[in-house]
Amino acid sequence: MSAKPATMHKPAAKTLDLQQIFTWLLADGVIEKAEAKAHYNQAQGILRSSPVSMHPLVAVAQCKLHSAQPPHKPITLDWLTEWMAGKVRLPFFRIDPLKIDFTRVADVMSATYAARFNILPVELNATELTIATAEPNVVEWEAEISKISRRNIKLVIANPLEISQYISQFFSLAKSIKSASKASGQDLSLRNNFEQLVELGKSNKQFDANDQHIINIVDWLWQYAFEQRASDIHLEPKRDIGVVRFRIDGVLHQVYQVPAAVMIAMTARIKLLGRMDVIEKRRPQDGRIKTRMQNEQEIELRLSTLPTAFGEKLVMRIFDPEVVVKTLPELGFPPDDAARWDHLTARPHGIILVTGPTGSGKTTTLYTTLKALATSEVNVCTVEDPIEMVEASFNQMQVQHGIDLSFADGVRSLMRQDPDIIMVGEIRDLETAEMAIQAALTGHLVLSTLHTNDAPSAVMRLLELGVPYYLLEATLIGIMAQRLVRTLCPACKAPDGELMDDIWQSLAGDWKIDKPKTIYRPVGCPECRQTGYRGRTGLYELLTVTQTFSKMIQPETDIHLLQKQSIADGMKPLRIAGALKIVEGVTTAEEVLKVTSALT
Repeated sequence: MSAKPATMHKPAAKTLDLQQIFTWLLADGVIEKAEAKAHYNQAQGILRSSPVSMHPLVAVAQCKLHSAQPPHKPITLDWLTEWMAGKVRLPFFRIDPLKIDFTRVADVMSATYAARFNILPVELNATELTIATAEPNVVEWEAEISKISRRNIKLVIANPLEISQYISQFFSLAKSIKSASKASGQDLSLRNNFEQLVELGKSNKQFDANDQHIINIVDWLWQYAFEQRASDIHLEPKRDIGVVRFRIDGVLHQVYQVPAAVMIAMTARIKLLGRMDVIEKRRPQDGRIKTRMQNEQEIELRLSTLPTAFGEKLVMRIFDPEVVVKTLPELGFPPDDAARWDHLTARPHGIILVTGPTGSGKTTTLYTTLKALATSEVNVCTVEDPIEMVEASFNQMQVQHGIDLSFADGVRSLMRQDPDIIMVGEIRDLETAEMAIQAALTGHLVLSTLHTNDAPSAVMRLLELGVPYYLLEATLIGIMAQRLVRTLCPACKAPDGELMDDIWQSLAGDWKIDKPKTIYRPVGCPECRQTGYRGRTGLYELLTVTQTFSKMIQPETDIHLLQKQSIADGMKPLRIAGALKIVEGVTTAEEVLKVTSALT
């Protein structure tokens, strides 16, 4: 049951005002007495000129003041809200939309009621209801909500702008999900067995994918994924519900659960936009969508469906077009490796390989490199499966297995297109490897990817595929292995003493790298969603094929000799690249050991 605004009296005038806030700021020494009047007048002017009602904390934040106390940090709205929470002795609450079950909390009261008092239910359990407010003195609603919800009320202080924003979004979204569930004509409270779920998938007892409620839900899903810097969105059907997960900085987070029928409609809506066969649910499909963020920046999503026991699983990979305009140092390349890589890719012909597991950033490295090479004087052609990002400066071809257009066929066709640089998405078999080598022998620069643990192992992998050693010796000019590690959040990372000798030994080995006197640990703050990490950077192992190295490529090549020679030629192993990132304070030993564990 929701609370109705008609049952309440108009709240007493106990709202916070500028005078009270500035009194507190002066008392705590946050602002200087000599400047208080000028700052007060500035905030008052902002309040008066605002076309809509504005919370006084927002007006103070818009003055862009700095604390009078060292280290003189900016007085932001978040800082003011947390500071005010301390003054009124209530907990400060950071609203994380991905951790709030809005379909449950929206049942507590109506959207009109929440907007009237600018309060937002944020947590609900068997005995307690947590409600966020920015007006700690206005509590006339508390007794009624406690009675209706049959729970004790816990009051917390939250950012007033976020409260207003999420009142609009949460209640609107909860309404869309409930309406969509009702429109499906299915009793979602009943547990369906597996056979019934299979029958459900075959029947057409589902609502229109163009239903306005479904459009709202899908738009909301993308918006939050973009805001949270997600690289992938997973829609996973389960027995009774659908689970939504985001991959953020390489780690999957479960963020929402929606009714099973709603997820079916969401998947149908996204497939429709991706020009996929909406009716076909028995085989995997691929598609792509281009959309815009709120700041008008274009974002591309690559779609992939997979039939599972409980319905279609849909994964959307999000590609940020800004990635291809990044420089090599921005991707994490050390200056010396960046210079060596530029020297390699400036060669007129030969094969360059990028190796690593799925999700290690190989495609990003290749796109960044090709973007830099794709001037008006050269013809850059790619053959991919699928095309990861559509880029106007390349001529891109997609592999089509249905019509027998393989990587090898694609390279064969590209050879007649007068290319200068060819990128082959992946070398998977001997035929593709032979075509890539043929392209390199006829005067083209060929870049491709391979799945191996380290750079020297790429040679062994090609020999295992059946590539003659003398062709590798003639064409291979460079191999780079890479991994991605999470980077410490610069806003909250903290010193953590000295690294233990045995851990440093496992990282640096016999390399003469000074152990860092201070290492940093993840703490967690609003900037990084309390994870302690924000963003990822690359670890690179760049092998330049020298004359000595190429002569060692023989039918019975010893991998250990190749590794030893590559290090002698200037290659820094991935573990060493990671150790240097720890020295720089960029990441942690745990992260480096986690992504390089397969190398030991």
